[in-house]
Order: sequence, then C-alpha cells, then structure tokens
Amino acid sequence: MPKKPKKIRVLLAKPGLDGHDRGIKVIAAAFRDAGMEVIYTGLRQTPEMIVDAAVQEDVDAVGISILSGAHMTLFPAILDEMKRRGADEILLFGGGIIPDEDIEELEKMGVARLFTPGAPTDDVINYLRKAVEAKKSDEEVM
Repeated sequence: MPKKPKKIRVLLAKPGLDGHDRGIKVIAAAFRDAGMEVIYTGLRQTPEMIVDAAVQEDVDAVGISILSGAHMTLFPAILDEMKRRGADEILLFGGGIIPDEDIEELEKMGVARLFTPGAPTDDVINYLRKAVEAKKSDEEVM
C-alpha cells in the first residue's frame, strides 16, 4: 500500500498590534479545506511567540499577516528569531498591505513569498504546496 503523504503543517499568526484578522481567517479556512493542518495563534503575537509556536508544533511553514505597516520591522524580527532558534529551515511567507519595493527587500532578506490583498486563495495554496515540497526535496538531497 502506498505511503500517504504527510499533511502540510502551517502556523498562521498576526504579529504586533494589528487587530484585523478577517483575511488570515479566510486563508486558514482555505488551507484546512485544501487538507492542510493549520495552527492559528491569533492576534498580537510577538516574533518570539510565533517562533516558539512554530518550533513546538513542528510546522513546515509560518504565514504572517500584517496590515499595520510594520512589515519592515516584524518580518526581519521573525527571521532573526528563526535563525537564533535554529528554525530557519521553516518556510516564512506572508501577506498584507506591503508596497512592491518592500516586498522585494523582504524577499531578499529571506521571506519566501508575500501576497497582497486580492490574491486568490488558490494561488496561495498552490504556492505553499510547491514551496514545501521543494524544501522537503532539498532536505532529502542533503
């Protein structure tokens, strides 16, 4: 009998003081409907809380939603905490109201992908599936 593929485990979080969580709840439901395991940590998470939860839950990816304008502070802080904790093999992606030039800069820093409002949920789901599979393939080669 063929081995059943492991479900993608994704942690979703809202860092900082941003209290707008409708979009991340839509993404969480879409990921669940697509067969992924979703851990949603809720509002007002610190970078340390997000990385702690990601490590404890042994997730494949962390998705961050930022609408507050603090993306150039919060994403780098999460990346730094992931490196500090030895969790930088976890894929970090996100979305929110982020200008194109900031998206380019954040992706250079190590954020895997950023989605802006209006991105189809299917695009996010397909991206995550491919990115997690590619990351697992890279790990298997090493």
